[in-house]
Amino acid sequence: MTAALRHSLRAKALAEGFTDFGICAPGATPHTAKRLQEFVAAGRHGQMNWMAERMNWRGDPTALWPEARSVVMLAEAYTPEHDPLAVLEEPDKGAISVYAQNRDYHDILKKRLKRVGRWLMEQAPDEEIKVFVDTAPVMEKPLAGAAGLGWQGKHTNLVSRKLGSWFFIGSIFTTIDFTKDSPEENHCGSCHACLDVCPTRAFVAPYQLDARRCISYLTIEFDGPVDPELRPLLGNHIYGCDDCLAVCPWNKFAQGAAEIGYHARDELLAPDLTFLAGLDDASFRTFFSKSPVKRIKRDRFVRNVLYAIGNSGMPSYLPVVRGLQMDENPVVRDAADWAKQRLEQS
Repeated sequence: MTAALRHSLRAKALAEGFTDFGICAPGATPHTAKRLQEFVAAGRHGQMNWMAERMNWRGDPTALWPEARSVVMLAEAYTPEHDPLAVLEEPDKGAISVYAQNRDYHDILKKRLKRVGRWLMEQAPDEEIKVFVDTAPVMEKPLAGAAGLGWQGKHTNLVSRKLGSWFFIGSIFTTIDFTKDSPEENHCGSCHACLDVCPTRAFVAPYQLDARRCISYLTIEFDGPVDPELRPLLGNHIYGCDDCLAVCPWNKFAQGAAEIGYHARDELLAPDLTFLAGLDDASFRTFFSKSPVKRIKRDRFVRNVLYAIGNSGMPSYLPVVRGLQMDENPVVRDAADWAKQRLEQS
């Protein structure tokens, strides 16, 4: 019965649009707790204080829900149709992470997971499930590795021989005791392209990230003025960074994104910095409607845009910068002052 249900569950998940499927035990990642503790103890989580909360749940999924017997891990491809690194050569454009170039994946992925979960409960009404997508105290990448979806590469992100680097993951915890998959082996070999490409040298060592130097952290999670020593290294990244993902050789096996909501909006592929710098709160929320970019709010986003303008080497931006030196937000004003100084020295 359980074997047949597992087979049908996999078929249902793939029919719903997921690209890969695997199952592990909730306790399949015993090393996670120690690594998390070391990461937080070293302060490498920066302002992400939520990582230091409920660490017993994050490090040990069996503590999160003791009744769970299986974790169904599902992958969904969002592979870009364009080269994400190309925009880095256009100083008058902003680089937005591929995952944020259209709709918020949390909304799409969670709805799809819930449909699969509801189907599973119809087949086994006496059992229970819990669905998670990147917002609960669940360390999904180690679980996905244990379920055979891929391995955590030297950049700490999940890599798959089937999907490369471009895929989201979600999980369904259940009281059903399914047969488990074997963990995926590490296939990075001697490659270190992801470490070499990082502009801010955020990797302390292979498989070790210091978030405080990560462009994704600095442009999304970090609140306040970015360290002046790091600002020039941001280039024209204005929301997130895909550099370490984009150079991975395993991307030659990446599958296209079937979900149209993951296909980039034309206006977010290489948006004009002048236009972005002129966004007020209302126009920012309208332009980034349904996009994950909206969650960092206008002030932090315009701060990032000003850093990009300061790095452009184009004095023609000075009128734009001067206009933002009088902005109501002190962090925006600071970024404008910095950009003006940089441009005047160009």
